[in-house]
Amino acid sequence: MMENSAVVQKIMTDFAERTGLATGSHKPKRYLWTDAFAVCNFLELFHQTGKQQYRQEALNLVEQVHHVLGRHREDDPRNGWISGLDEKEGELHPTIGGLRIGKRLNERKPDDPHNERLEWEQDGQYFHYLTKWMHALNRVTQVTGNSKYNRWAMELAKTAHAKFTYTTSIHQQKLMYWKMSIDLSRPLVTSMGQHDALDALITYYQLEATAVNNPEKSTQPDLWLEIADAETMCSNVSLATDDPLGIGGLLSDACTLTQLIIKSNLSLHDLLSEILSAAKNGLESFALTDTLRYPPDYRLAFRELGLSISLQAVEKILLMIHQHPENFSRLESLPSQLASFRQYLHIKEIIENFWLVPENQKSPTWREHLDINSVMLATSLAPDGYLILH
Repeated sequence: MMENSAVVQKIMTDFAERTGLATGSHKPKRYLWTDAFAVCNFLELFHQTGKQQYRQEALNLVEQVHHVLGRHREDDPRNGWISGLDEKEGELHPTIGGLRIGKRLNERKPDDPHNERLEWEQDGQYFHYLTKWMHALNRVTQVTGNSKYNRWAMELAKTAHAKFTYTTSIHQQKLMYWKMSIDLSRPLVTSMGQHDALDALITYYQLEATAVNNPEKSTQPDLWLEIADAETMCSNVSLATDDPLGIGGLLSDACTLTQLIIKSNLSLHDLLSEILSAAKNGLESFALTDTLRYPPDYRLAFRELGLSISLQAVEKILLMIHQHPENFSRLESLPSQLASFRQYLHIKEIIENFWLVPENQKSPTWREHLDINSVMLATSLAPDGYLILH
């Protein structure tokens, strides 16, 4: 643990310096997905070391993300908060207009033709990035006891759900857009992310579970209508995937759901079993490929690290079930279902050990995505800040 902690501290110190978080360093360079994991990493370092500097780094990062990604780009003729609020109100509600992705290029203009390749480099808002940030904000409340971060996550959830979801005219089916414009006024990619509805459901439940302890909860928004929508959307979507990042997402969702079943006495055991079944089938397919034998130039570290992070959730789920059998009596097959994952747990070591090799970090695919790769490697080495709801 101490060795891993030292590596994680070095990774996160370099990240803070490189992206303009450290005082007097470079101009801030923020990217929402990476920063969500980074907040959790700083909180975990605070937990491991007791050093207040890491707690403060997490809080500083939250503030910087809101002031960079919650506002219009420098190359945009618009300025101020993307919510349209004035400066004072924007400071009080920095997430109520959503948060930009942080892509290199400005968003596609309404009259520009859609270019699928270029779209990956253009700004906007992704729902699955927003849920990651909701999770990070919620973790800050859990660690610091300050309920404003949970409130900001709830406000972000309300806005994102309202803008990303829509009802089809023919079948009256609730669906979600994959990507929205910076101001959430128009969809940029109309297809639906495979696991966005599941992420919504579990994240909303998580936010509600934390909000219960907020003495001002009666004056804050709740997410029960959004939860009902998400449950409906989940029932119409297949969770099956053989993508390592997607499998990792399923396992981290399963870990969160297990904790919520214990904490909030949720009756979502069937969903937990369904998520684990989809993850297991995906792992079986992924294990049959040779992708982990490829040279680094043909691999994307952050996608693999998404899997290695969440493979560590399996033993944690088993332990929680063992400690709280009364919450899982209606699903007797769950321990054996989880035990079947053990033949794949070594994949975590394979992935981590590969990307810890300095030579492999010289590859273009590592250097081109340095921030997201390094931060997710740190999360894999110290995953509790991300996986465990203390």
